[in-house]
Amino acid sequence: MKRSLAAIAIAVALTSSASAQNITLPPGGDNQKASVTQQIGLVKVTIDYSSPDVHAPNGDDRRGKIWGTLVPYGMTNLDYGTCSECPWRAGANENTVFTVSHDVKVEGQPLPAGRYGLHMIPGAEEWTVIFSKNADSWGSFTYDPKEDALRVKVKPAKSEYNEWLTYEFDERKPASTKAALKWEDLQVPFTISVDNTTDLYLAQIRRELRNTDGQYWQSFDVAAQYALREKRNADALEFAEAAINRTFVGEENFRTLSTLAQAQDANGKTAEAKATRDKALAHPSATPRDIHQYGRQLQIAGKKAEAMAVYELNAKRNGNAWPVNVGLARGHSMMGRYKEALKYAKLALAQAPDDINRRSLEAGIRKLEAGQDMN
Repeated sequence: MKRSLAAIAIAVALTSSASAQNITLPPGGDNQKASVTQQIGLVKVTIDYSSPDVHAPNGDDRRGKIWGTLVPYGMTNLDYGTCSECPWRAGANENTVFTVSHDVKVEGQPLPAGRYGLHMIPGAEEWTVIFSKNADSWGSFTYDPKEDALRVKVKPAKSEYNEWLTYEFDERKPASTKAALKWEDLQVPFTISVDNTTDLYLAQIRRELRNTDGQYWQSFDVAAQYALREKRNADALEFAEAAINRTFVGEENFRTLSTLAQAQDANGKTAEAKATRDKALAHPSATPRDIHQYGRQLQIAGKKAEAMAVYELNAKRNGNAWPVNVGLARGHSMMGRYKEALKYAKLALAQAPDDINRRSLEAGIRKLEAGQDMN
């Protein structure tokens, strides 16, 4: 062990000398540099590290001798530098560096946005993952616990064999991911989560709407639809009103009026929503497909009577058109009037614009013929 530490110290000196002379040499111990990045919504997480392998540079197979031997359990005196009780550098050569663009939580504990030296204290049953405010050192030789930003405890687990030490991001979700150090037959996972992904997106949207994106009503309409999906109803109403009323930008059309009606509904403005919805349906920009899709939204929301009224309005305004017949088929079917629905489904089938819609209608017709709802 002391012989390898001496070699490391020599490598440090050589690297320092090489840097001073602007000479580029291979990484010490043939531990190639690597980097892995994962997004959690708008949050960017990056781990930069140097990657040792199970087989030593001289070819010795160290499998079964990594954990607790090559990488000792607990804190270690490395006999070099200023650190007398040192964690493992969680890689090789320079600091392993963990960078996160926004505030996150690691194993449920807060970690501010920033760049951190990543160290670990290995154990047979439990590991400690350390995020140090010092990210620019060589290994752990000058590690100082006073520079810790966060420590979390995690459980190691078995993994598939990895010849090279690697970091991976597993279990990726909209608001969290699991990072894992993997080497030999072991992995050390830790969870990174973001509490406020919607707040981050809305803040980004507001910044973009102050730029060239804010010169188009479509941008405000898209922002309103996002806010509605995330149940941020006040924001949705603000964006929807701007899509119509913003000076030199807003435009009153079926799409913006429909979005405003949804936002008004979400904010408890029922009477205003009805008036806006009626205005949208009567607007010259409303196409048969627009009206059908609006009725479909109402149907999916469980508002059967309102959806049927929209389907019938579409028929009154646009006659024997494909979206009209599809809507009437779905509307009568949801009301349990399967014979009437079958008539319109067959009309729509003859008008289907592509194979996808044709197959969908054929499946619906089979259900109706069997006395089942096609929706």
